[in-house]
Amino acid sequence: MLAGMPTVLIIDDNAAVGIALDVLFSLHDIASLRAASPEEGLALLAREPVDLVIQDMNFTADTTSGEEGVALFRAIRKEYPDLPVILLTAWTHLDAAVDLIKAGAADYLSKPWNDDRLLATVTNLIELGQANRALGQRLQRERRARRELEQNFDLRGLVWADPATERVLSLACQVARADVPILITGPNGTGKERIADIIQANSMVRDGPFVVLNCGALPSELIEAELFGADAGAYTGASKAREGKFEAADGGTLFLDEIGNLPLAGQMKLLRVLETGRFERLGSNRERQVKVRVISATNADLAAMIRAGTFREDLYYRLNVIELKLPALAARPGDILPLAHGFLPRGKTLHPAAEAALLAHNWPGNVRELKNVMARANLLAQGDVIKAPDLGLPLPAHATLDAEPDREAITQALARAGGVIAQAAAELGLSRQALYRRMERLGIARAA
Repeated sequence: MLAGMPTVLIIDDNAAVGIALDVLFSLHDIASLRAASPEEGLALLAREPVDLVIQDMNFTADTTSGEEGVALFRAIRKEYPDLPVILLTAWTHLDAAVDLIKAGAADYLSKPWNDDRLLATVTNLIELGQANRALGQRLQRERRARRELEQNFDLRGLVWADPATERVLSLACQVARADVPILITGPNGTGKERIADIIQANSMVRDGPFVVLNCGALPSELIEAELFGADAGAYTGASKAREGKFEAADGGTLFLDEIGNLPLAGQMKLLRVLETGRFERLGSNRERQVKVRVISATNADLAAMIRAGTFREDLYYRLNVIELKLPALAARPGDILPLAHGFLPRGKTLHPAAEAALLAHNWPGNVRELKNVMARANLLAQGDVIKAPDLGLPLPAHATLDAEPDREAITQALARAGGVIAQAAAELGLSRQALYRRMERLGIARAA
C-alpha cells in the first residue's frame, strides 16, 4: 500500500470478488484491503485507515436475506458515521436497499457490477470524503481561532462567521496595543467604525474616550473647527470658544471616518498633530498638546487622490502605518445569515427561502443595507417567520427558491452522472438520501 493512496476495504466472503476488485482498483491507483467476514472487516477497520467500504450483504452459505449485511452496515455506521459504505450484492429487494440508503449507505450496486460505474462511484465518494475531511479540518482551525479571539479580546459583540472577516478582526486585535495610526479601508456600510471600536477596546488607551468624526458629514469649512476647536469669533457664528475632537479624545482614540473628505488645509494641520501632538484652535495662537491614538477610515481611492493632488502623500503614509482592508459583504458571504438573524428580534426566524434570497443578493449597500432590509421585513412579515417576499429583494432570473427538482431535472442529472447517485445528488444540491426519497416518490427507477 503506497503512502497517500486512497484505500478501500472490501468485505466479501467470495475470494474471487475480492481479487477482481483488488485488480480493478490497483489499475486506478486505489489501494485495497480484503476481509472475508464481518468480524474480520470490523477488526481491519479498527487497525487501518480506510477511505471507503464495499460490503457484501450475505456471508453464510445459502443465505439470501441480507440480514448479515444489514447488521454489518449498522455496526460500521455506529463506529464510523462518516465513512462511506457501498453495498455490493445480488440481493435485489429494492425497498430494503433504499432503507439502508436512507440510513446512510452511500450507494448500492448489483452483482455482476459494471466496472466503469463502480469506479465512478468509488472515485466520486473518495474525492467527496477527502474534500469533507479538508473542510472539517479547516472548520476546526477556524473554530479554534475564533475561540482564541473571543477569549483573549473584547470584540464588542461583533457578529461574524466568514474567514475573510476573521482575518481582518485577527489583525485588528494584533495591532490594537501598538501606538501607531491605523487606516481602515473598504466600501461604505461594511462596518469600519465597528472595527475601530474593537481596536480602541483592546488598546493601551481603552479606558480613554473614543471620539468619532465623520469628515464626510460636515461642510469643508467646518471640519477644521470640529477637529481642532475654535476660539470665540474665529468664524461667523462662533460666539464662544469650543473644544475640538482632538481635545475631546485626549488620552484615548479619535476615529476619523471618510478621511478622504478632509480639505488640504486640514490635512496639513492633521499631519502636524500626528507628528508632534500639537495644534492651535482656529483663531488662537496658543499651542495645545494632546496624546491621541488616531484611527482613520475611507472608502475612497487615496492613491488616486494623491495623483490628482487632492490628498497629501506624506499624510497618507503617516495614517497608513497599518492598513486593515474590510471586504464588501458580498465578498464575505459567511457573515450574511448570522448578521441577518442578529438583526431580528428574539422569536423571529427566517424561512429557508428567505435565507436563500439573502445569500443570492449582491448587497451593494453592505451591512447597512442588510440591517435596513431586516428591519423592513420584521415590520412587514405576518407572523414570526420571515419569508422571501417580506425581504423585498429582487430575485435572480434563475431563482426557484421554494421549488424541488422535478422528474425531468432528476433524470437529466442522473444521466449526466452516469447513474452515480452521489454525483447526481451533489449537482441537484440534495443529500443522497433526499434524492432516493424523491426518486421513490416520483417513480424514477434506479439504473441497473
